[in-house]
Amino acid sequence: MSLARIHSGKVRELYDAGAGLLLMVASDRVSAYDVIFAEPIPEKGRVLTAMTAFWCQELADVAPGTVVTADPDEIRRAVTQGRGGLLEDSQLPGADGRALLVRRAEMLSIECIVRGYLAGQAYDEYTARGTVHGTRLPPGLRLADRLPEPMFTPSTKAKEGHDLNIGFDEAAHVVGRRAAHEAREISLSLYEHAAARVAAAGFILADTKFELGYVEGVLCLCDEVVTPDSSRLWPAGEVIPGETPPAFDKQPLRDWAASCGWDKRPPPPAIPLDVVRATSERYVAAYERVTAKRLADWYGARP
Repeated sequence: MSLARIHSGKVRELYDAGAGLLLMVASDRVSAYDVIFAEPIPEKGRVLTAMTAFWCQELADVAPGTVVTADPDEIRRAVTQGRGGLLEDSQLPGADGRALLVRRAEMLSIECIVRGYLAGQAYDEYTARGTVHGTRLPPGLRLADRLPEPMFTPSTKAKEGHDLNIGFDEAAHVVGRRAAHEAREISLSLYEHAAARVAAAGFILADTKFELGYVEGVLCLCDEVVTPDSSRLWPAGEVIPGETPPAFDKQPLRDWAASCGWDKRPPPPAIPLDVVRATSERYVAAYERVTAKRLADWYGARP
């Protein structure tokens, strides 16, 4: 018996685990501007998996998560029961700390982004028009300035090409007004709790993206949660408004890709070894500083 792969994303593989469950496996692949690079980032998949498991526990009082277990033995037992047959080790991809068993969810068809600081596309829009996702903000804000209050800034989920930033009314048109209100309330609360937790570790959570979906009528936290792939994490003591902050996330890789003359279309340039190494070190440091745990201990952990 083998697992049927039902989706292959830029970073993750999804497998049908039976009984309403999915096996989500994070690879070391890295993408920028929606293009996957050939060079993997060592330990990246484990960091994404370990951080997601950590945050689902940390944020459980705000919103239930879909993660069932990260324990390879528990995954094997659940998949064996759900699929009605024995599962060999070779048929369980990512059992070395990259796999999560999760419940299936009816996903909201919007990205639930919360921004606490001015950066990225929000900064580009603000400098051009004085708005963020169509909402006018006070004049004079600089790159990396804290926003007057955290903003729920959703985007579309594009099947091809780039996601599009949209306003709340557009999001309500896509998913329904009740769902949009609930998603906004949950996302802002998740951000508030996560930002306080990373602040205790000496970081600023500048922005982050949540994926939400319904399980038995309850809106749940899905996919990856507050990882260096889905968030901007800045060392609090090193942020200077008006300057590009140092980052423990994917932004330095994006900055390198944008600076090397690449037109942001396939094929991408080769990532230099020093950039690969630095990116891996930032991801590992983000996990270890935020969680106060060693990544090496995660491999055999039983969350």
